[in-house]
Amino acid sequence: MRSSPAADQRAVSPALPTTITIYGCDPDEAALFRAASSRLGIRTAISALPVMEDTAELARGSRCVSVGHRYDVSRTTLRALRRAGVEHLSTRSIGDDHIDRAYAARLGIEVATVRYSPDSVADFTLMLVLMALRHAKSMVRRADLHDYRLADERGRELRDLTVGVVGTGRIGSAVVTRLHAFGARVLTHDKRPGAGHVPLDELLRSSDVVTLHTPLDRDSRHLLDAGRIARMRPGAVLVNTGRGALVDTAALVAALEDGHLAAAALDVVEGERGIFYADHGSGPLDHPALARLQEMPNVVISPHTAFHTDHALADTVEQTLATCLDFERRSSRGRA
Repeated sequence: MRSSPAADQRAVSPALPTTITIYGCDPDEAALFRAASSRLGIRTAISALPVMEDTAELARGSRCVSVGHRYDVSRTTLRALRRAGVEHLSTRSIGDDHIDRAYAARLGIEVATVRYSPDSVADFTLMLVLMALRHAKSMVRRADLHDYRLADERGRELRDLTVGVVGTGRIGSAVVTRLHAFGARVLTHDKRPGAGHVPLDELLRSSDVVTLHTPLDRDSRHLLDAGRIARMRPGAVLVNTGRGALVDTAALVAALEDGHLAAAALDVVEGERGIFYADHGSGPLDHPALARLQEMPNVVISPHTAFHTDHALADTVEQTLATCLDFERRSSRGRA
């Protein structure tokens, strides 16, 4: 049986002298953490509360904490964690745009991310691509009202299309593999040099579908701004399962409204924190751009859920514990 990353660390890691505090745990996540920490002999303190300035004291006595991606970790929270003795912060996500890594480093807090199965997001990406190309949102809405007529506009098949993949890390590469299996022509762009990549503007001009898988950082914020969206092929489809702020949302709304883009499928939306992962059905949505996107029959929205599989969760738990074990091992060597 394949050993887990955390299990691989066990033989070379010292016994942990402190408890790992794990914030923002859902029940199924907490159960996996309890099972894995018991198996590895690690002490954990698990809380459903998010990490905030007024919950930082829960980490007192822990050098390592684990947080989720649903909340921004503010500078005041980082300072409170450091006062509680935290030296290592592991986020249960691939991205760390919700944490000011440079500020954390100045405080003496190391920030680590995790790697989980890329298949969760890659599968979901292909689903969104197909939903957009086959007008799934309007079809399902009509069927829910017992209107079973065919749509006026026919769908498109992936084997007839060119798909541009922006970002070719583990997830982007897994998406490319799936697209090839569907027979699509694939163009790729990445800020890292690589064989076969094309310039971003060329990819945008040439692609019927553009899907985003690049990390969000200072350079990639609004990577698709109004100018780049205007350079996309007329009638193209935009898919984003990366981070919402990769796209200028106002420019996207305008391009959909004037018909320059045919459709969009978004698992992430700029300004989603505080909106996604909560039920807003009983009141007005405090996000005008998201509300407008939801009104459009050619836009599919999902609430940052592409990662949400049992396999990815198991990977995340094991990787989180592995990063903490690695930190303790390195710290122990430094103290020796």
